[in-house]
Amino acid sequence: MNPLLKGALLIIASEFCLVSSGIFIRQVSADLPTEVIVLMRNLLGLIVLLPLIFHAGISTLKTDRIRLHLVRALLGVAAMSCLFYAWANLPLAQAALLKQTAPFFIPIFAFFWLGERIAPMVKWAILLGFSGVLLVLQPQEGMLNIAVLVGLGGAMLGSLAKVVIRRMGDTESAIRIVFYFALFGSCFAAIPAGLNWVTPTLAHLPWLLGLAVSSTLAQLLLSRAYLLAPAGFLSPFTYSSVLIAAMAGWLIWNETLNLMTWGGMLLICFAGVLALVRRKPKQI
Repeated sequence: MNPLLKGALLIIASEFCLVSSGIFIRQVSADLPTEVIVLMRNLLGLIVLLPLIFHAGISTLKTDRIRLHLVRALLGVAAMSCLFYAWANLPLAQAALLKQTAPFFIPIFAFFWLGERIAPMVKWAILLGFSGVLLVLQPQEGMLNIAVLVGLGGAMLGSLAKVVIRRMGDTESAIRIVFYFALFGSCFAAIPAGLNWVTPTLAHLPWLLGLAVSSTLAQLLLSRAYLLAPAGFLSPFTYSSVLIAAMAGWLIWNETLNLMTWGGMLLICFAGVLALVRRKPKQI
């Protein structure tokens, strides 16, 4: 399979897992602080990864990029905290949309840090995707609350974390990147969680375990995708979570969307498909 196409499919699968994570977060957010949820996600995610590590061999964890792993973990935990807060305090589709503003930052970071050029078709796709997001968000009086601002901040931090993943792609495997994120992320998350500690109950554990499994799988899929294709090319495909979240919100919590919102989501999806259009190579 073409690496670009495979990377796009992995991103879509990753977004499905991330929306599932948002659903699990919603189930426990009324009882547990965001800081505790972030810590439990990383700790349980680390446990989930152990069988994969033992199967691949401990030697697979050997790395010369510890500093980049630390930077990725710090950015990732900060972004995760912001986005978890948004998932817990906004309608599912709106929280997903705020997360999807990250692709507008990724090409900028990738251009200045990695020197990646953005194909003209991808530029148009990003422009159309941004237009679709504006249609769906439909800024109205009172909508721009703290949860929206926190979600936007998380999206920007998350986009920078993804570019760090791309920077490590020449030497680091997906499982190594995700393992060190869970390990260092647990250390970083322990400090704010300790300051706001609430002990999870047995009733919380299934939801927290589901969060750990779905988000860890999303990280594995995402890391693999960004090792296969440039960040600027993959960014439009993250919009797929918008439709997934809208459908999940409607099915589970009866969250309804108006025609303008549906039109915006269709425009976003079209932008993702547009990014697949590639010029045929010239014959020599």
